[in-house]
Amino acid sequence: MNTKEGYSIQNIYQLNGRVPIGKAVPFGLQHILAMFVANLTPITIIAGAAQPAMSQAQIAVLLQNAMFVAGIATLIQLYPIWKIGSGLPIVMGVSFTFVAVLGTVSANYGYPAVIGAVLIGGLFEGTLGLLIKNWGRLIPPIVSASVVTAIGYSLFTVGARSFGGGYSDDFGSAPNLILGLVTLMVCLLWNILAKGYLKQLSVLVGLIAGYILAIFLGKVDLSLILSGGFIALPKFMPYMPEFHAGAIISACIIFLVSAAETIGDTSALAAGGLNREIESREISGSLACDGYSSTISAIFGCPPVTSFSQNVGLVAMTKVVNRFTIMTGALCMILAGLLPPVGNFFSSLPESVLGGCTIMMFGTILTSGIQMISKCGYTQRNITITALSLSIGIGFTSASEILIWKTAPAIVQSVFSENVVAVVFVLSMLLNLVLPKDMEVKSIEN
Repeated sequence: MNTKEGYSIQNIYQLNGRVPIGKAVPFGLQHILAMFVANLTPITIIAGAAQPAMSQAQIAVLLQNAMFVAGIATLIQLYPIWKIGSGLPIVMGVSFTFVAVLGTVSANYGYPAVIGAVLIGGLFEGTLGLLIKNWGRLIPPIVSASVVTAIGYSLFTVGARSFGGGYSDDFGSAPNLILGLVTLMVCLLWNILAKGYLKQLSVLVGLIAGYILAIFLGKVDLSLILSGGFIALPKFMPYMPEFHAGAIISACIIFLVSAAETIGDTSALAAGGLNREIESREISGSLACDGYSSTISAIFGCPPVTSFSQNVGLVAMTKVVNRFTIMTGALCMILAGLLPPVGNFFSSLPESVLGGCTIMMFGTILTSGIQMISKCGYTQRNITITALSLSIGIGFTSASEILIWKTAPAIVQSVFSENVVAVVFVLSMLLNLVLPKDMEVKSIEN
């Protein structure tokens, strides 16, 4: 139904087109709430590892800046500037991918060294994205499909951790599990009982219901929402960057891993949300936005920003791909960066409530990966690439088997030992290069 000429709620299922603002905001807000806590947590970990130690006030400035930068980066992804940006409904945020490496840099060299490494690493990935025509053939669809599947698998533990209460002392407590379960049930019931486009708001409704229950259970400190004043402009260059060769090399390596995740996220979004294969220019723009936005993030004193797999899962589940709708969410994030009470409200969302909403979303990424593998075809070559890369990637990065990396150099351990996506990406790409193209023909002849 049109509310005015050219405006329709049905446009939420179209990449372009306008949606009535009153209808668009809830969908955009749903995307921001789904990633808000996860966007802030990596900063706390990296900054917390810094030597000399940083004060809570300094970390608060970084958290505020991160919200602002994530909103700007999301706008660039949605509405590209030149060749920077994919033009797809990708939500950007600070990624856990960088936590291990940058946490080590922060502890060994200090936080300014993190900023210097991110500045250079961002320029490295952004330029790599613009030059994808020279190396993009190294990543055919079967490699992207394997990476997407690995991303889905890697998020299962993230969802479970959130469901149990996150990294808190009461992880797995009865109140946390009740919050997660109630939130999940509300999401499922809303998805079953709601009609039309309202079905796609199940995550937002679940978050609201879980938040209200969390208040009654004493899991939300409402007094913190009004702390920090009402207006605060982002602080430009809160730290002068320092450049250390070891930190920069480590950052560039992990930016390559992040690039693999971005390729997987972008491919999964096209497959799960748009029902088509990704285009080379979209991957190029997405990588360029990842890299150059990370450089902007460093200027504001924050770690790198990248595409958020959580939101790719939300798109795959709801099929809401409208850029204008997601843009309203990006504007909410920018607003949260300018108005501390808004940011404090978003960040007060209990982890277990978030886990109740996201645990099913993460499964949709895995199924998108399986669908992509199916579209590539179950040839002997494709099965070999997927099966070997996933079995080694998952097996070698499991917590119980992590000591298998103990003889590897420290940099290799920090990049690969706990990162299934990195291992799957490297292995699938190498297998694609070394396996003969005519494996089926040779097996028949033999």
